[in-house]
Amino acid sequence: MTEDNSVKKLKKNLTLFDVYAISTGAMFSSGFFLLPGIAAAYTGPSVYLAYFAAGFLILPSMFSMAELSTAMPKAGGSYYFLDRSLGPLMGTVGGLGSWVAVIFKSAFALVGMGAYLAIYVDVPITALAIVLTFVFGFVNIFGAKETTLLQRVLVTTLVVILAAFVIQGLAVVGVSSLFTPDESYGEFFQSGLMGFIATIGLVFVSYAGLTKVASVAEEVENPDRNIPLGMTLSLVTATLIYTLGLMVMLAVLPPDELYRSLTPVADAGRKFLDFIPYDFGVVLIVVAAIAAFASTGNAGILSASRYPFAMAKDNLLPDHFSKIGRFGTPTTAISATVVAMAVLLLLLDVESVAKLASAFQLLLFGLISLCVIVMRESRIETYQPGFKSPLYPWLQIAGMLISFLLIIEMGLLAIVFTGIVVIACAVWYFLYANKRTQRAGAIFHVHARLGANRYEGLERELMTIIHDRTRDENLSYETLVTRSEFLDLKDASPRFDSLLDRAAGSLAARMEIGPGTIRRGFERSSAGQSLSEHVRIWYQTLDGIQQPELTVFRCREGMCLRGDDDEAVNLEQEHTLMFLVSPKSIAGLALRLAGHLAEVVQSEAFQRDWQSADSDRELRDILVRDDHFLHAPIEQIPYLAGYVDRELREVNFPGSCLVALIERDGEVITAKGKQVLRAGDELAIIGEPEDLAILRGEPS
Repeated sequence: MTEDNSVKKLKKNLTLFDVYAISTGAMFSSGFFLLPGIAAAYTGPSVYLAYFAAGFLILPSMFSMAELSTAMPKAGGSYYFLDRSLGPLMGTVGGLGSWVAVIFKSAFALVGMGAYLAIYVDVPITALAIVLTFVFGFVNIFGAKETTLLQRVLVTTLVVILAAFVIQGLAVVGVSSLFTPDESYGEFFQSGLMGFIATIGLVFVSYAGLTKVASVAEEVENPDRNIPLGMTLSLVTATLIYTLGLMVMLAVLPPDELYRSLTPVADAGRKFLDFIPYDFGVVLIVVAAIAAFASTGNAGILSASRYPFAMAKDNLLPDHFSKIGRFGTPTTAISATVVAMAVLLLLLDVESVAKLASAFQLLLFGLISLCVIVMRESRIETYQPGFKSPLYPWLQIAGMLISFLLIIEMGLLAIVFTGIVVIACAVWYFLYANKRTQRAGAIFHVHARLGANRYEGLERELMTIIHDRTRDENLSYETLVTRSEFLDLKDASPRFDSLLDRAAGSLAARMEIGPGTIRRGFERSSAGQSLSEHVRIWYQTLDGIQQPELTVFRCREGMCLRGDDDEAVNLEQEHTLMFLVSPKSIAGLALRLAGHLAEVVQSEAFQRDWQSADSDRELRDILVRDDHFLHAPIEQIPYLAGYVDRELREVNFPGSCLVALIERDGEVITAKGKQVLRAGDELAIIGEPEDLAILRGEPS
């Protein structure tokens, strides 16, 4: 039996601070603690401006990643976006390539700790890196919350110490000295404009960790707010510390010291932290460096493991990579990531390969910008990002050009390495994954505008994501279902116009609006929207109504709609058609409700239970089947035992509980305050799970 998708969902327990910690911790390691001397040797005193420019140039990628992450907050990040927009081949390239690039960068970060530890202790660097890899791996297995708790501690320590380093440095050298470095540095653009641009390319990847949080977007609470805000705060923090920190280093270190230094922050600290006894100021910098490298390695394992997990759920990798362990984390994917990092540390010169892997990350940044263009131009109604990138499409075009130019600046070897990774991923796709997936990306929808095919499976999937993003608002869904009308069809080949008449009449009877208005709204979308292989929905928004209404048609044998000319409108043998009307005044409500319906009808047991249901109540219960819903006779609800023969408004319901309807002697009665409750009444009640538990008399 196929495993229910709900079993493979990760817990949403990452807050804004966690997003900030993951993004910030992934940016500070070699970029600040090792690279400044090397970068300064390229371009001279303009190095701080190169860091600032790199922070500015990452904006197109950040905004594009934020938009995609709020539209599709799913594990796998860039893999998922590439797969759903450009198709599974590009998804395989993006997923496997990202996994390889991230584990190389994470392994390199752990190796980089050795340069700062060597200031005080002599340790076997590779052995220490392997031990830390397994330690962080175990922390990741115990839970994303536990992993990000460690990340919070590391990043807080890091940012506090670096902020103190910058503030004390500014106080000692003076702000005016920052813009007039030692004359021995020579010209501001030491190697000319091209040397400056090459330096931007060198330090640009220092900001690449900013987008790692996209791979854990499925686990973020309120992703529409927390992802773009967390990434923005992280980028501001990194840009300020990078730029001001480099200006301080230039002000206190002569060029011969800075150019040769592999520990530039510690060397600069010695110049103006000497007032702290026992060399404790430099000790703090070493602590910050260790926290930086450790947070990069920890965040790397967290984000890298989500790529094989997401790909396995989509049949691009063996299924065991999608298994979730007892702690709610993808145990197999984490274990594979940890083992791969350990093998890399043992067998390869990680520093050299990690630099080459940066070129692949630049390629991904360009492709992510392309994904936004494809998703927007596909005109898929269910593509509803909670954050939209500004200046579309010019920002995305700029993002692609920036990535292309920076890859060229990295040299032939980096381009060859990237090509090899792309070819290897493509080979895996054609040998293993191609025969196991039938998906197509949103680019098919762009083709559809030119007369080619479209892939409705993606529309259904995005519909379920809308529901998943808005769980706190889903009580309106249960209320809708309890009011819905369910109609069984005997004719397996109904005429579409007759169905529209019946649907419009059914909905009009519950709303203060004419059936003609309702019918015309549905006619504008004659094909409707596929929710699953056997369920299709038509939805519209109207002015002048206060609440949504739904009518559902079911035909057990399946049906084939006929148009006015008796030709089939829809050739699929669908057994259920839904017609939904929602108030225009509540933006996005129709899509959220349709998204919840999609979530329900795509579950494993729906097809069997729906076709075997014999009554409206059974159909209603199948559509709800949610811990926010209680449907029972009044005698079986202990909390209401003393309210028989009393008006509904006299009941002091706990918390959010609300009676949606009353069934009495086969008649459905609208629940109003003056309605008297009678023995034998069956009540449909919605509310939060903890409030419904009080109604049922369950112990708290």
